[in-house]
This record gives sequence, structure tokens and C-alpha cells, in this order.
Amino acid sequence: MRILILGAGAVGLSLAAKLSAVCDVHAVCRKRHADMIEERGLLMTGIWGEGKYKFSCGETVPEDMDFDYVFVSSKSIATEAICEQFAGVIKGKETISLQNGVGNEEIIARHTDKVIGGTIITGFEWRGDAEVHVSVEAGPMTLGRFPGGCDEKVEALVEIVRKAGISVQASDNIKGALWAKTIYNCALNPLGAIMGVPYGELADPHAWNIIREIVKEAFAVTDKSGVKLPWESADEYLAYLKDVQLPSTAAHHSSMFQDITASRKTEIDFLNGAVVSRAEKLGLQAPYNEFISEEIRFMEALNEKKA
Repeated sequence: MRILILGAGAVGLSLAAKLSAVCDVHAVCRKRHADMIEERGLLMTGIWGEGKYKFSCGETVPEDMDFDYVFVSSKSIATEAICEQFAGVIKGKETISLQNGVGNEEIIARHTDKVIGGTIITGFEWRGDAEVHVSVEAGPMTLGRFPGGCDEKVEALVEIVRKAGISVQASDNIKGALWAKTIYNCALNPLGAIMGVPYGELADPHAWNIIREIVKEAFAVTDKSGVKLPWESADEYLAYLKDVQLPSTAAHHSSMFQDITASRKTEIDFLNGAVVSRAEKLGLQAPYNEFISEEIRFMEALNEKKA
């Protein structure tokens, strides 16, 4: 079994490290990480285990390699460029989006008719070149045929990931799972970035008032779109967020905070921005999501001025 991982950052390289124990893996990543992995291996610490992992990686895909599955694990803002760059590799292959937000699978579907959606609610933090700390996990990885259903190819992939020691489950409602993760990210990710605090601080009543409205707007979009979520109402999800998800990720700094701190573009347009754009198409309003999206874009603009 051969697996290719495109756009491998902290998530993709950690996944490659774990999968390398059970199958052949090649990861396309930045040169500095590839050089370090070749020299001493990827260093991983945290809840996925600790150790050094060596596996095939580089800035390109070897011409003589064929793959059974292709993961795209880049930031959502890079999905289009990656699919265009590796269109010949992706075409006709089982291709999995393991990314944040909504809209990535639709982009991938323009390049292959075999799309698998994936979610992972796990914290990955760079500690140096080819050095990742896996800090928190709010649930298992979820994989399913996009836009819906489950089949032998999905089940086979789930078994491979499970053998690699990663908590994973199959879903016949991957669109619902993708939106469930997106709502979680919409609720916490940008607000944690703007305030510069770990998720646990967002239980403050003033922050929670903002989170409540962000979530309600997102639920209005999914309700009108016919997306089936694991919770019947926004209030039911908010209780789950406060009692289960928030405590398990209390010490985690959001990926958006890490991006802003490093002067990188964020994924806001695939998260809260996507809620806003889809709300507009449905004749709905999403002022809280729109405001927080503009706040993040303002922070991005300030970083661009400093560059």
C-alpha cells in the first residue's frame, strides 16, 4: 500500500510518520523539513507518541511512484494551487482532504471523481524544523466518501490509519462531520487568535456571548442547507462545546493564532468567511461571523504592512 501526502506541514508530516510504520509513504513538504527528516528524522512528541521517524519526502513526487491514496493536508488557502500543480498525480486517485473548513472537497472534485472527506480535531504545533508536538485531541479522525456514503475504499483506509495507531472512524455523513468541525473552529479559532489566548480562556462569559452568536448563525446555514449535524440545535452543541470540547483543548492556542503570530495568511475564508458567503446565498445574515472575519483580515493586513 502506497500513500502520498501533498502539502505536508505539521499535520501531514505527523500523519506520514505514523503511517510509515504500516505502509509506504511519500510526503511533499518544504525542503528544510525534508532535509532534516533525511538527516535525523521527524521528531514527534506528545499524545501521538514520542520518537524519530524517517520516511520518503521531498518537494516533488517521484516519477516512478504510483499511489493508492493521496492526502491533501495543506492549509485550505493552498488547495487550489496544489491540485493544479499535481493534477496529473491526483487524477483518478482516491484523494482525501484532511484540512480545515468547508469547500476543499469541492476543489479536489474538479481534479478527480474519487473524493474522500476527512476531519481531524487534533492540535499540532511546530517546535522546530521537522519537529512537531501533538498537544490535544478532541475526537477521532473521521473519514467518509464525499459528499456522502461509505464504501470499501473508505473502510480500507480507515483500517490502515487505525493500524498506524491513530484514533479513527468511518462516516456515511462526512458533510455533517466537516461542518461539525468547521463550527468548532468558527467558534474558537479566530477569537483565540484575536485575543491571543488559549481556548480555555474563551469560557469567560463575555467571550461566550460572542461564541454563542457565531454558532447560532452557522447552525442557521446548515439547517437551511439540509446538512445533518450530530446535534439537534445550536444550544445542544454549545453545551457539548463547553462541557466536552473546550476542556479537552483548554491549553491549545489556535492555528489561526499561530498563523497571525508568524505573519502567515489564515484560513478564515474557509471557516467564518464560508459561513458568511453561504449565508448570503441562502438569504440569511451572519453579522457575528462577518465581523470576526473582518477582524482577522485586518490583522493579516497589518502583518502585510510590517513585511
